[in-house]
Order: sequence, then C-alpha cells, then structure tokens
Amino acid sequence: MKLTSIALLLSIAAGVPAWAESTAHWSYEGKGAPEHWGELGDEFKTCNNGKFQSPIDIHDVIDGKLPPLDMIFHTETESIVNNGHTIQVTVKDGDDFKLDNEKFTLMQFHFHAPSENRIAGKSYPLEAHFVHANDNGELAVIAVMLEVGAENPALNALLAAVPEEQNKAASLTTSIDLSPLYPAQKQYYRFSGSLTTPPCTEGLRWLVMKHPVTLSEAQLKQFQHRLKHANNRPVQPLHGRVIVE
Repeated sequence: MKLTSIALLLSIAAGVPAWAESTAHWSYEGKGAPEHWGELGDEFKTCNNGKFQSPIDIHDVIDGKLPPLDMIFHTETESIVNNGHTIQVTVKDGDDFKLDNEKFTLMQFHFHAPSENRIAGKSYPLEAHFVHANDNGELAVIAVMLEVGAENPALNALLAAVPEEQNKAASLTTSIDLSPLYPAQKQYYRFSGSLTTPPCTEGLRWLVMKHPVTLSEAQLKQFQHRLKHANNRPVQPLHGRVIVE
C-alpha cells in the first residue's frame, strides 16, 4: 500500500476527519453519536453492518499460549493535537514489534476516556491506542488500559504540550520515554476487529494488554478537561469471534 494510503488509514484511526466537507459530522453526542454513525453516509455503513467491530468486552478467552510481545522502544515523538475526537501523538520513529512474522511500526497513538474495550466487564478511566502499520499498510493496534494510581511520567510532557486550540498541532521537540505507557508484563489478548471511529473499517489486528499502567487523578482530570466529553464507542457484539490469550 502506498504511503499516502497508510497515512489516510492512520488519520482515520485517530478520529481525524478524512472525508469531504459535505459528509455529515460524527461525534460522541447527539445526532452524530455512535448509535447513528452508520446512518450518516454510505461510507459509514460498516459501523452498523460490520460483524467484526471494535471495541469489545473481553471474556471467555481461549488459551492460545501467545508469547509476550517483544517490543523495541523509541522516543521520537513528532507532534500532538487535540482534534476534537481524541488527543493524538504522531511519532517519527515508532516502537517496533513482530506479529505473525511481520514487522509493525508505531505511527501514532491516542487516548479514549473512559476506556473503549472492557476486560471481563470492567471499564478503565483511560485507554491508550498505539496504532502500528506493516509494509503493506495493514494496521495492528496495541491497547493499554490506565487506572488511577501513581503518576505516569510519560504523560506529563504530553499533557503540557497539548494546544488549547482544537485541530492545531504542536511540535514535540524533546524526546519522551514512552516505556511507562506500557506494562512491564507484556501478556495480551488478541482478536480481529475494526477502527473504533467512522468508517469503522474492519480487518485490524487488536492486542489488548492484560495488565494496566497507572496515571494520577490529576493527570486523568487533565485528559477529561481537554477532551470535554467522553470519547468511547460502546462495546460491540462478538458475532462468534474468538479471543485468544
């Protein structure tokens, strides 16, 4: 897939408007809320008709003896933006990991408050989505849950850099150690899913980390203040999908 196509998919994955101005506006509230996404335009119909939609409630998991993720951490964040749907960070040289004997490279990550996925019915106050792409433009998302506890040092610089104005990106000029955004234990759940924002494209490989990381109550309140409203899509039916651990 060409780089321009990859960039388009990545922008959609973060909730960035990628369609013509005539397309109806989608949101998390009112007439543009998730329950209406599939009615907003033909390009969004998968949001209603798809059978492998994300997020999900993770339960009845099959023991597939998945190996822990072997990740290589980089720190070259490029820019940060509040696009009205999420807070998104674009990276220059992202974290790499191997999946299905293919290399996936981090392109951007963003946040949902409260969490979109649930684990055995449990919701978390914040969820980070690390969106990776392979050389063919196929996407894999690593999701990490965050719960209130100790302050997360990786979030301080990010929160300080978020512009007050929506859709105005700010450059991140200093390196940020992203490792505190990943749990020390790299076990995960895996399933097939979709983008959690319109057009809800399916075929994504989802990996949800079993163990959460922490952020402080003050950091959570900053996210909630910046986002101004909840930005989580409700969980979707499994339709027979298998979840493996």
